[in-house]
Amino acid sequence: MPIPEDVTGEEIDKDVRQELQSLPKTLAEDVARNLVMVARLIDEDPEGAYGYSRVALRLASRVAAVREAAGFAAYASQKYGEALAEFRAARRMTGNVDLWPVMADCERGLGRPEKALDMAGAPEVHKLDKAGQVEMRLVAAGARRDMDQLDAAIVTLQSPELASGSVQPWTARLRYAYADALLAAGRDSEAREWFAKAVEADRDGSTDASDRLAELDGVEFTDALDENGANDEPAESDGSDGSDGSDDADPAGKD
Repeated sequence: MPIPEDVTGEEIDKDVRQELQSLPKTLAEDVARNLVMVARLIDEDPEGAYGYSRVALRLASRVAAVREAAGFAAYASQKYGEALAEFRAARRMTGNVDLWPVMADCERGLGRPEKALDMAGAPEVHKLDKAGQVEMRLVAAGARRDMDQLDAAIVTLQSPELASGSVQPWTARLRYAYADALLAAGRDSEAREWFAKAVEADRDGSTDASDRLAELDGVEFTDALDENGANDEPAESDGSDGSDGSDDADPAGKD
């Protein structure tokens, strides 16, 4: 697959570069450049990222970072069985438990929420850092919802991290998940409160909490140009009525 000339491979994380040092120099550079493309495309073009991950995997399947990247690319492309296999391989190579939550989420993707819940109660969870434990809680709550256990999902998300007033990288997503579960359970007023709290914590726009909050408040957004009249030409005026032919309508769509 083609790689832009500006991609050198030096852009990857230093820990990954260190892993690639076990490969011949030219091969390591090729693998690194493909991994850079995976990182560039995974959010906007998951299938493209997946393609580059397969190239990297073909070149260096014995490198844990490559297996992990291939797993995330497959996960982003909703190829959950393939992602799980790659994550398991990476974990065998490193002994690291960091991938445990996303592995559990792959089980959900494969239609096995019970397995995800089993993983949520496994000893590996206690070895996760705080961010990993919060991620595991989110996955477990999602598994409960998969099984139509809304009340259990709500209880699963209730935690010291949810109640904390400090904002962490995972705070917005945790509050959002809680609000969404409350809304699904018909607890609209509580859901609105937690969507508002999610908005407060969502400094980088990682969720659509503001849109969900506006929807609950009955706020409607319209385009500045009416869909049916955007291309209409203004009517001609001879100026006899004092008009200059301009449109006096409010284009902002504000309530």
